[in-house]
Amino acid sequence: MEATVKNSSSNGEWTVVLPSKGRKGRKGRRRKPKPNDQEEEEKPWRSDDLEVNPQRQARLKQKMEISMKKIESSKFYTAFLEQLKSPEVSNQFRLVLGSETQLQMVMYGIGSIESYESPRYQLSIAILMKREFDWVGNNIEVFDPVLSVTESSVLESLGCNVLSVNEQARREALKPTLFFMPHCEANLYSNLLQANWRMDCLSKIALFGNSFQMYEEQVSLAPEVIRATKRIIAARRITSEFPIETVSEDYFAAFHDSSWHFFSSAIDSELPLLVSEEF
Repeated sequence: MEATVKNSSSNGEWTVVLPSKGRKGRKGRRRKPKPNDQEEEEKPWRSDDLEVNPQRQARLKQKMEISMKKIESSKFYTAFLEQLKSPEVSNQFRLVLGSETQLQMVMYGIGSIESYESPRYQLSIAILMKREFDWVGNNIEVFDPVLSVTESSVLESLGCNVLSVNEQARREALKPTLFFMPHCEANLYSNLLQANWRMDCLSKIALFGNSFQMYEEQVSLAPEVIRATKRIIAARRITSEFPIETVSEDYFAAFHDSSWHFFSSAIDSELPLLVSEEF
């Protein structure tokens, strides 16, 4: 099966989609990046939904409590923690931390936590990680252009900071950073890599998101797909990847084909060559 490029007839915009069985329960409505999305500038953002609805807010808080309790008592979460605490993965986090004591967690592309269960599971995992590990920073920074003001208010109540600028995932990792990006579009991973394409930045990144190995195995020869995945596939040579086991069908939609990614040592002068050699 190949990666595909889908066109939205209503706005003529494109997005690269990583194929997989069982894609039901995805994040729902999402702004689709244009082919030249990497050239767009970071822009201040405001939700179209300008008022907090107290009834919706209360219902959403209850939904999040249910999701977090379900995740916390699941075999999936037990396996998730065991992987994080395993010597091979915990050592990778120690390398990212270096002399620092905490990682800043940044979540891009979370989707609508009010409308869909998968984003609530993904957010639950991030919050539970913060509670479980003292090396995860106190404030989780979050952004998705689909978030309503009501959703943002609930996120804030859960210890998150909703960003006011759409960074297009181009944040430079000037300090140890955990980028939590499950099921984001390929160009957002590419933007992140491009913004940090030197070892003093890459070495400070832990990335949770779509499997880079899956991109490499399933990419098609469509020009749009090549442009979106070129840097991802180049990064495979310097990436240590640890796949997530979904364990239960309940969490397949939220976490299928997801992995932890860490970037191993390379010489800065080699990095441009890795990209130019691809395709």
